[in-house]
Amino acid sequence: MSRGAGHCAEFELTNHEAGPFTYTITFTFLSGAGEALASQKETVPSVGPGRTVKRAVTMSGTGPLPSGTRGPARVKIAEVRSVPTGEASSRGGPCPPSGVRVYADDGDAAMGLRVVGIHLENCGSGTTRLNGYPRLQLLDKAHQPVDGVTILQGGGSIATGTGADGAPQPLALEPGERAHATLVWRNTVEGGAGDPVNAPYVRVRATPGDAPVMVIPELDLGTTGRLGTGPWKKDGTKPPGRP
Repeated sequence: MSRGAGHCAEFELTNHEAGPFTYTITFTFLSGAGEALASQKETVPSVGPGRTVKRAVTMSGTGPLPSGTRGPARVKIAEVRSVPTGEASSRGGPCPPSGVRVYADDGDAAMGLRVVGIHLENCGSGTTRLNGYPRLQLLDKAHQPVDGVTILQGGGSIATGTGADGAPQPLALEPGERAHATLVWRNTVEGGAGDPVNAPYVRVRATPGDAPVMVIPELDLGTTGRLGTGPWKKDGTKPPGRP
């Protein structure tokens, strides 16, 4: 349907899990000829078990449409990701009860090398202390642990100059301060080395005793069986609006 100058689609989402989940859905808007015009992500937070919700997604950020295109004729659901609401990551909004906010960025990919940043912000009122590397657990599409992958402390054996190098240092983050750690891997596939490993989800603990946060870095590890993680490093900037 059309809303003013934009095109949108209505959709329904039902949670068949036993607890509340937060969903991220990627939609692809298509022309009448089947040409992909735009990709749009929508997040539906905290859908209770057995509950169905109705939402609408609007095509945006497409720029000029191809010549002769009158607009999208349909929408395809390209991908659905879900995390338990209690473990959902957040770039903004209310500060979690833990007093820290953890999320993954969109990453960078070039020539088979993948680099994704894990970011942490102290949004509470106390001091957050970090020392070492984030604790990671890789999960598949069904949220089950992924075996057969070695998580390396440091990314130098995978690639240099990615930011996943250096020795860990004790950090003390005051309210509003941030830190980050870098994940690095290659998606190389070698014949006879087994099936490629894909782990869309990673459960992150900033320190061993912290509550987990589930991020969605979409790890396409190929048949390499290795993921490098850099130590926590303090960011020199603060979020917008912070003095």
